[in-house]
Amino acid sequence: MPRIFGTDGVRGLANGQLTADLALDLSVAAARVLVDHTRAEGRRPLAVVGRDTRISGQFLEHAVVAGLASAGVDVLRLRVLPTPGVAHLTQTLGADLGVVISASHNPMPDNGIKFLARAGVKLDDAFEKEIEELLGQDWERPTGAEVGRVTPYATPVEEYVDHLVATLDRPLAGLRVVLDCAHGAAWEAGPLALERAGAEVVVIGAEPDGLNINDGYGSTHLEPLRRAVLEHGADAGFAVDGDADRCLAVDAAGAVVDGDQILAILALAMAERGQLVKDTVVATVMSNLGFVQAMKGAGLGVRQTKVGDRYVLEAMRVGGFTLGGEQSGHVIMSQHATTGDGLLTALHVLQRMADSGRSLADLASVVTRLPQVLVNVPGVDRSRVDEDAVLAAAVAEEEAGLGDTGRVLLRPSGTEPLVRVMVEASTTELAHDVAERLAGVVRTQLAL
Repeated sequence: MPRIFGTDGVRGLANGQLTADLALDLSVAAARVLVDHTRAEGRRPLAVVGRDTRISGQFLEHAVVAGLASAGVDVLRLRVLPTPGVAHLTQTLGADLGVVISASHNPMPDNGIKFLARAGVKLDDAFEKEIEELLGQDWERPTGAEVGRVTPYATPVEEYVDHLVATLDRPLAGLRVVLDCAHGAAWEAGPLALERAGAEVVVIGAEPDGLNINDGYGSTHLEPLRRAVLEHGADAGFAVDGDADRCLAVDAAGAVVDGDQILAILALAMAERGQLVKDTVVATVMSNLGFVQAMKGAGLGVRQTKVGDRYVLEAMRVGGFTLGGEQSGHVIMSQHATTGDGLLTALHVLQRMADSGRSLADLASVVTRLPQVLVNVPGVDRSRVDEDAVLAAAVAEEEAGLGDTGRVLLRPSGTEPLVRVMVEASTTELAHDVAERLAGVVRTQLAL
């Protein structure tokens, strides 16, 4: 059987690749693994299930809940809640499994199913492999009192918001903030958290109808946020994505503050407080060279990983690091969360503004972003990127020309027959020229 799980659960077109049948089968298989793991403890396993606002999440939630309960797992329904909220309650309620039904920043027709382990972290590969191996197999169904109970959980939003606010050391009084909820899972928890933290909040993108998630709003569509910040004279604006596990920001002048800049702001704040373990922040290879240079200039180290929050989390766990993230705004603060949390990120950036009395633009200016150009080269053999001597020589020559003022990254796609050529340089023109030259070499050397 081909592998079903991707780097972030199972995702696809709802009722296309991701059907109610598949959701039911996945949850039954996950439940069977759980029951096997907990049988020795003489108890029935517990799962929590949450979702975003997509209309397809309704039927997928019912399929997942039915599958879990039919296999002997008790289920608490969290209903609409951000992914990090589900992770938090998985941990604090001692649940054996957390299930998130969301396709994050993807368009509305897509959806996904992501499983979380007991500590509120992503399942490891071995657990996912066990689930895949059980799909479609015959099994002995529990009956009578052995089936699971399904209970709506009364206060998921309130408990998640209480957790978020409790991570702050001071109120955010005096700050006016615009929050764009992407018509997604944060539509209720987001405004409530910022208000309880003491900020004056202007809310946009908080009228979900099941169809409008990520549609012209959220972290992938920042123009409405920019307009609202300028219109309301706000100190800052933050936009989360559909499941609120990431956020990007806009300063008072409407300039975008990206994930690298947010990560730098938090790294410096944590370093001052002695909370940045080993004075090191974890980032991916896609982080702008300007971010790396800024951290080096501040005496901080950067541990870089492959692209994907899975790899950031893995490096953080192995090294015991307390801060990591991606350019996309997916930031992980391990003191307070087991996954990326857009609302938590926004609150702590605002706390840094309140503590320092500095504007967001001033704080973000620590990072001077180098122009970055990305060229996708399709129709090539991505498996030979690291083997072709001519390509390696071309990359080395371009890197020598850029020196310390730029860099080159060739990254094979994990899902398509293409190679991504990323170049950073002192000017956009130079980055574009280098990227196009290297893209030409990739087309010639790696042609299928």
